[in-house]
Amino acid sequence: MQKLSILLIDDEESIIASIKSFLLRRGHTIYTASNGQEGIDVIKSNVIDLVLTDYRMPIKNGLEVLKDTKEINPNIDVVVITAFGNVEDAIGIMKNGAYDYLTKPIDLDELENLINRVGEKRVLISENKILREQLQEKFKFNSIISQSGEMEDVLNIVGRVANSKATVMVRGDSGTGKEVIAKAIHYASNRKDKPFVVVNVASLSENLMESELFGHEKGAFTGAINQRKGRFEEADGGTLFIDEVGDIPLSIQVKLLRGIQFGEIQRLGSSTPIKVNVRIIAATHRNLEEMIKNEEFREDLYYRLNVVSVKIPKLRERRVDIPLLVEYFIKKYAEINEKNVSGITSEALDKIVKYNFPGNVRELENMIERAIVLCRDENIGIKDLPLQVDASFEKMILDPQNLDNEYEEKMKSFETEIIKEALSRTKGNQSAAARILNITERHLRSRLERLGLKKK
Repeated sequence: MQKLSILLIDDEESIIASIKSFLLRRGHTIYTASNGQEGIDVIKSNVIDLVLTDYRMPIKNGLEVLKDTKEINPNIDVVVITAFGNVEDAIGIMKNGAYDYLTKPIDLDELENLINRVGEKRVLISENKILREQLQEKFKFNSIISQSGEMEDVLNIVGRVANSKATVMVRGDSGTGKEVIAKAIHYASNRKDKPFVVVNVASLSENLMESELFGHEKGAFTGAINQRKGRFEEADGGTLFIDEVGDIPLSIQVKLLRGIQFGEIQRLGSSTPIKVNVRIIAATHRNLEEMIKNEEFREDLYYRLNVVSVKIPKLRERRVDIPLLVEYFIKKYAEINEKNVSGITSEALDKIVKYNFPGNVRELENMIERAIVLCRDENIGIKDLPLQVDASFEKMILDPQNLDNEYEEKMKSFETEIIKEALSRTKGNQSAAARILNITERHLRSRLERLGLKKK
């Protein structure tokens, strides 16, 4: 039987005591909480595999616990405990992502069977058996690692557009994997045996950009000592991936539009048109719609490029994929660096899953490569990770540069930390804490209740 780290949340002490005793005898690690908010605090501070939560509780009910848990770490399974007459509530909460539900009084044999099922499921996920079979059926390459609904939507569009002739615009933040998606489209298309050519225009000056895209004749400019084919000609019959297309100046956008619209280009220094058969995939992290309003990007070119749009989510918007990507990168870089590293501790993985990844998949890949190089054990531990990954969930919310959390949530977290600090300094004395904060004790008690903080 798989040993799990289980959190019990219930406001009835007798139920907590009974279930805790039963599960401890079976070797599980048990955490307890008397209300939903206290349970969420436990999840933020510990590695949890399974949450068993009562549905009707003060401060936070079972549905709120479920939503908050999945936001912190979508890999944690949640089971709802409800009274027999409230089964409809439990079914409703399952539609929001709960693993299962149990009715009171709890049948301990049923509970044990459920926990065994959770354990078996987690073993399967860790081995990625189901995922690998699905990926092998869908793709002939293994560069896209995903099981999240957000990426499934992306891959669904990729699969449908691959064999068409339509141009594709791939949108997404830096490091999300725009080039990987472009390759997926190319290698799933009928052009897969032809060239896949990449040009990143962001790193090129205007003169070099035009030559890079369309080529040049000998003597076209100073230093052009030989004739040179451009990327369009190199990609003839295949796919041209133009990365950071929003950085192309207006003077070259006209020529790019002609290449897409009429399938012909002219080398720099030549007046002879050259026919090309190229499928264009463009990518950008910039707001092209705003650039059109500011007359920095041609509207007609935008509509030519944006026939099909693919938006890649940020890594923190698909946290369920992080363990799969971690496993993939561990295997990849352990082999490259000839290191005997085969896995990662649950504590380190929990920290990674809760981290916000401003650099997205690229940052995760670099993080794992660094950890592989530094690791002295068979498993990557917290000590092998960068310091910022060990930051608490609260610190990420309080970071003024992290704008992923809503304003009210950030302000609530900030107020919570202030009050906690005041109570810590006064060893829980609310009168003294109120004086430190320069508010009335009545005001402090009101804020404690509203913020869901447990009174000490």
